[in-house]
Amino acid sequence: MSGSRRDELRKLMPADMPGLLVTLLPNIRYLSGFSGSNAALFVSRDDPSRDLICTDGRYQTQVARECPDLPVHQDRSCAVALVARLAGEGLTRIGVEDQIPVAIDREFQKLLSVVATSGLIEQLRVVKDASEIELLTQAGLITAEAMAQLLRELRVGMTEIYAARRLEQLFGEFGAEDRAFETIVATGSNSAIPHHQPTSRVLARGDLLVIDAGAMVAGYHADMTRTVLVGADPEPWQLQIHGLVATAQIAGVKACATAVPLKTIDAAARSIIADAGFSREFGHGLGHGVGLEIHEAPMINARSTGTISPNTPVTIEPGIYLPDKGGVRIEDTLVVESKASRVLTELARELVVVG
Repeated sequence: MSGSRRDELRKLMPADMPGLLVTLLPNIRYLSGFSGSNAALFVSRDDPSRDLICTDGRYQTQVARECPDLPVHQDRSCAVALVARLAGEGLTRIGVEDQIPVAIDREFQKLLSVVATSGLIEQLRVVKDASEIELLTQAGLITAEAMAQLLRELRVGMTEIYAARRLEQLFGEFGAEDRAFETIVATGSNSAIPHHQPTSRVLARGDLLVIDAGAMVAGYHADMTRTVLVGADPEPWQLQIHGLVATAQIAGVKACATAVPLKTIDAAARSIIADAGFSREFGHGLGHGVGLEIHEAPMINARSTGTISPNTPVTIEPGIYLPDKGGVRIEDTLVVESKASRVLTELARELVVVG
């Protein structure tokens, strides 16, 4: 699988680029299968036998297991060591990912000519193969099951931090390797802060409670948000904004289909919130791609260009945020298939009461 992905990358390399040095860990994992925290990978444009991965001695056993089709160079300073070896073998020019640190780029320039590239691997990663979709499906299922269990356990008086850590524990109990990102638990007025970090604030009766989290399976991320009410019947304003967000989210999910422009998907959801007078209270994009990173291409917002392709996983996550009062966000991870989209984080979207 990894070898065929490298073959696809070779087709994208320009004629004046003998090979590409890959240093971003998600891209290394995609092209090689290696999941360690320190590595560099060289992919030759014309000679697959020259493909080479470098990591340090901590990963000697792991790299042999995960990358049986690649020769291994061992060094702590992976990128510089790999470039030095390639220069010693007669290579005079190399492509590098443009996110590489300036200090390392200077070291490269002492050894050979460097050409910065952008997005070659990322464009390959947008559309997922069957194995990737299966891992995302597993991550989505675990996320939804863990979220449902947490909602059954929540009680008035628990803290945001407790709820966040408990959800992450549930991810592990249900089979995830890790959380996909820092879990967001935001109660009361904190729910109006889209990326609030959990605190010792307790869940109080009448609070809107936003929980945004995801499980990770074999490096693949799920992303899901639900907003619930703590221990009391909803007030009219809470019902209003939750109903609008739920309606907008469903419209966004239904709009996700092959060849639909990304900005059209955004408009399908955003127009519902804007028409109700809350355009300023929905200030972020509608969604984003997911995979080996929690935020990948494509981005779905009013400025997005291009259309959506089959086998592309994305999130749909509209929200309304009323400062110092409360907010609502509802989000699912879904995969766009040939004719429609399939939700991977299926769980009721109604404004349920917990605690």
